[in-house]
Amino acid sequence: MARTPLYAKIRNDLRTKIEQGEYAVGEVIPSEVELAETYGVSRPTVRQAVQALADEGYLDKRRKRGTQVRQRKIEQGFTLTIRSFEEEMKANRKIGRTEVLALRRENPSDEVARRLEIDPRDEVFKLVRLRYADDVPNVFNESYIPAALVPTFDTYDFQSRSMYDVLNELGEKVVSAVRSIDVVGADPTLAALLDVEEGDPCFLFHTVAKDAADRVVEYSIAKYRGESNTFEVRINS
Repeated sequence: MARTPLYAKIRNDLRTKIEQGEYAVGEVIPSEVELAETYGVSRPTVRQAVQALADEGYLDKRRKRGTQVRQRKIEQGFTLTIRSFEEEMKANRKIGRTEVLALRRENPSDEVARRLEIDPRDEVFKLVRLRYADDVPNVFNESYIPAALVPTFDTYDFQSRSMYDVLNELGEKVVSAVRSIDVVGADPTLAALLDVEEGDPCFLFHTVAKDAADRVVEYSIAKYRGESNTFEVRINS
């Protein structure tokens, strides 16, 4: 029977400690030197074990911060169906939390008006939120809603309410959506909001959602932490 390589034993032990919470998400694990002393092996062996865990998505190696325990990727299914952030968090057994950064009535830019299929002189509600998964910032979201469709939109508390639930309550249930996806590097502002390094890759989604009468009820721009999310797209023949 083949013997288990030393690096694999160390990898397995570290993985167990991560899964059992001995090393928490965001925590910096001991250095190569410290781990080599703990396990009685060489630094290259430790380095191989740590790299294997990084390849598996358990660790994140940063020059400035050291090697941190990484949040396991959230499997987002909203590319397959229309459901809220709160529903996505429940599906992934995560605790979701929303911080409302802004909610105001304003005149839209030409691009927002074009996406909403309204006149630039028509007012919109702009809702800006930072969404958390297990207290880790996960997505920065800007949503635009035609004010004429839901004039009382700004009276709701979106820290505790789902926007789609509110729209449904106001008679504007979202029944279809078109989403486009891109990848962008985090600028200084986004990096600070999502607690990532400047230039780190982030998923960028543009969403145009419609009601049963084929009216556009939402245009949103969402930027997700690239290291924390994966998106599933199902294709049928």
